[in-house]
Amino acid sequence: MDGDFRHEFVREPGSLKHNPALVLNADYRPLSYYPLSLWTWQEAVKAAFLDRVTILSEYEEVVRSPTTEIKIPSVVVLKDYVKPQKRVAFTRFNLFLRDEFCCQYCGARGDLTFDHVVPRARGGITSWDNVVAACSKCNLRKGSKLLHQSGMSLRKPPAKPESEQLRNMGRKFPPNHLHESWIDFLYWDAELDE
Repeated sequence: MDGDFRHEFVREPGSLKHNPALVLNADYRPLSYYPLSLWTWQEAVKAAFLDRVTILSEYEEVVRSPTTEIKIPSVVVLKDYVKPQKRVAFTRFNLFLRDEFCCQYCGARGDLTFDHVVPRARGGITSWDNVVAACSKCNLRKGSKLLHQSGMSLRKPPAKPESEQLRNMGRKFPPNHLHESWIDFLYWDAELDE
């Protein structure tokens, strides 16, 4: 086999663009919403072959070995339940997700950084309760002033989110590509309109 071909096949960076599989926990909920729990088709086929998942939906495309032909899975459910992590890591990504990827001062989206509500220069600490997403313009405007000194206000007070809160927040930000076979599994437990 040509080495270049094998390298592209195994390490293709855009492999999730081609027939990814939505991965559901044993309770039929996605392992995560943001980022959406997806496997490459290779991972999904391997998990199915090893009997670690049940295939719920398939693409029309097939893969073949000398002895087997299998349709590529589009939705798989784990046979063993994976307990969701209760602890929410304090990361830049989770902070932006908590704040819905918008500046907590003006509501702008994009070009985000983070801001200490009580500046570190004034004894503020880096914690869920003191850090918010902020656009560069608002961050520079506030500088090392306290809120009342800057004349600015927060859209909502910062607080440590629960893991379920972050999971639900992630549902508001679907990926660019949603295969039709995934829809029922992504929103089956969403509140229905009356």
